[in-house]
Amino acid sequence: MILVCGIPSETSLARVIEALCRRELPHVVVNQRQVRDLALELRTGSSGLGGRLTGPGFGVDLDDVGGVYLRFMDDRRLPELVGEPEDSPARRSSRVLHDHIGHWAEHAEARVVNRYGAMGSNFSKPFQSQLLREAGFHVPATLITNDPDRVDAFADEHGRLVYKSISGERSIVAALDRSDRERLERIRWCPVQFQAFVDGPNVRVHTVGDEVYATIVDTDAVDYRYASQQAGQPARFSPFTLPDDVAERCVRFAASLGLEVAGLDLKFPSDGRVVCLEVNPSPVFSYFEANTGQPIADAVARLLTGSPATRRHAAPV
Repeated sequence: MILVCGIPSETSLARVIEALCRRELPHVVVNQRQVRDLALELRTGSSGLGGRLTGPGFGVDLDDVGGVYLRFMDDRRLPELVGEPEDSPARRSSRVLHDHIGHWAEHAEARVVNRYGAMGSNFSKPFQSQLLREAGFHVPATLITNDPDRVDAFADEHGRLVYKSISGERSIVAALDRSDRERLERIRWCPVQFQAFVDGPNVRVHTVGDEVYATIVDTDAVDYRYASQQAGQPARFSPFTLPDDVAERCVRFAASLGLEVAGLDLKFPSDGRVVCLEVNPSPVFSYFEANTGQPIADAVARLLTGSPATRRHAAPV
């Protein structure tokens, strides 16, 4: 049995559900928006941590679960809890439920995509960069500071800079231009991460177990997710074949973090380096799949069932 946990209309979740249905694989969708109707019983025994999860139309013994796609959103933002006081019974119950499912998944025998513990490096981008460097990737020259003078000196040394959030919170990567330099005094109250701009194409790599799906992104934008705003037109996506050694390095690095599925953002500058900007432990792969036809959701479905990969390094389709 496979548990698919999250909001069923979310695109990556929806594509995995479709893939499981096509394969007629037994699965249960744990719809977060039905939080008021979900119940979890946990118990410990000689076989470890088990229990039973029930919801509208289903009841699952956790010992029977072999795969989990864990893609919960922040339950504090669920529409079903809007208007509830912070300390209301509904909010407290929701938090306990989500915490306990996460704790169970951390210790379950099932294959979990992905355990929360494996996602930890994403909460500190500087720490993640250290791990990437140790794994053999190049990383951009980086400065984290709240001192405008240090930023000026860093820009004098490295030329064009970009800036971004230090944490795992989503932020828009932007180039540091002259008008931003005039606003640098504001960083005295909030340290910011500055990096030397890396030229060359963006390549998003999705690892799914031992499988690799790479996509090259054609855009003039600094942050291709916001290409329409930054460059005036959407980014264009095409399947891309990585060098074998780079593909293997991506797989090994994701595995070293305990990530069954990961999204690595690479750049290939003109000096021949392979630069990794960061690793996303919960990638929205559906956008890349929709634009390239790469069967990433099918690969995730196979992974959840424990089926072997059909290819080590997925070629363009």
